[in-house]
Amino acid sequence: MYALSRRVLLASAAGAFALGIAAGAASAADSIKIGVLATLEGAFTVLGEDSMRGANLAFDEAGMMAGGKKIEVITGSSDASPDSAIAAARKLVEQDKVDILIGPLSGDEGLAMRDYAKTQPQVTFVNGTSAAADTTLRDPAPNFFRFTTDGVQWQAGLGEYAYNAKGYKTVVTIAEDYGFPYSQVMGFMLPFCEAGGRVVDKFWVPIGNKDYSSIVASIPDDVDAIYVALGGADAVNFLTQFEQAGGDKPIIAGSITADQTVLGSEGKRKDALIGTPSAGPIADNWDDPRWKAFVAAYQKAYPNGFPSPSLFAHGYYVETKAVLTALDQVQGDLSDGQAKFRAALTGLTLDTPTGMVHLDENRNGVADIFLTEVSEGADGKLYNKVVKVIPQVDQVLNMDRAAFLALGPASRDNPSCP
Repeated sequence: MYALSRRVLLASAAGAFALGIAAGAASAADSIKIGVLATLEGAFTVLGEDSMRGANLAFDEAGMMAGGKKIEVITGSSDASPDSAIAAARKLVEQDKVDILIGPLSGDEGLAMRDYAKTQPQVTFVNGTSAAADTTLRDPAPNFFRFTTDGVQWQAGLGEYAYNAKGYKTVVTIAEDYGFPYSQVMGFMLPFCEAGGRVVDKFWVPIGNKDYSSIVASIPDDVDAIYVALGGADAVNFLTQFEQAGGDKPIIAGSITADQTVLGSEGKRKDALIGTPSAGPIADNWDDPRWKAFVAAYQKAYPNGFPSPSLFAHGYYVETKAVLTALDQVQGDLSDGQAKFRAALTGLTLDTPTGMVHLDENRNGVADIFLTEVSEGADGKLYNKVVKVIPQVDQVLNMDRAAFLALGPASRDNPSCP
């Protein structure tokens, strides 16, 4: 009797254990882990904080569900350096076992993430706002997708506008010394030099630079304007020190220099920025129902955020929406090495707050770009006013692809037009 009872109990326990395994497997199959990596440390912290607002807005709109499955979000933090980004990615991928990773934010982080993605074929990597061109343009990873376009694309229309409309014939450039600003400077210089402009000097600084006095003192008196591609605290520090030194040269702004992460800061430099031309993936006053709805949702969700969402909030929102939309299309099916999900991403035409986006052969976004000027609203706050929308700009500025690639990678010295 005892032996029989013991056999029954063991059989019951084994059955319960098997049911527990099955229940656990079912539970795991009913959820999808998504890692979101942003710069929540260092000079770009304010950028990273707004990027998380954008991602979280997309998750909240979806009710933390996609493809009929629950979404579990795990956050990773970096300081904009490649090493910190890869360390955070390794934790998300190799310890937390995320299925999909969204990020990173900064340019050289993206280049490093492309290479890391090649070693982790089981995970799909979707960009944050990292915008160095070569993340996708040269030697791309087959499991890395970017819907937010790159730094060269973001400058479409700016070089010729600065030359023809503003009358700036000679400039110097001041930018951080890494992949994304290299792309921005290239995107500005190619059309500017083609129009007849000259870049007489380039100044490169490390991320987190605090003292710009030597650069301010070195700006030639006879240049017409200064092209600035600095972000976050770096941009605020330069603009403050330039103004304090009595600098009066007009500014041409890179995409993140005239972003809300900089325009939202206080100080006398606000007046000097009015009229500054720039270009990028967003324009604060774009009169389109999709953009207005996005701004209203952002302001409602984050009353203590920026007056208008930054390009980082926009970028992470777009990338997250792409992930959620593709998951819905395949009913959350991540089987077979995520083949169906990646095919859905590849073929996706996404309706975003700034227009339609689709991917090219390297899984890089083709999208509208906004030529803007800084203006002051009735409330005294600065914003980017639309000058022109450049439709569906591709990764080679709509040039012949072979001719563009022949120009070589963007770098400290490339391009040049003395």
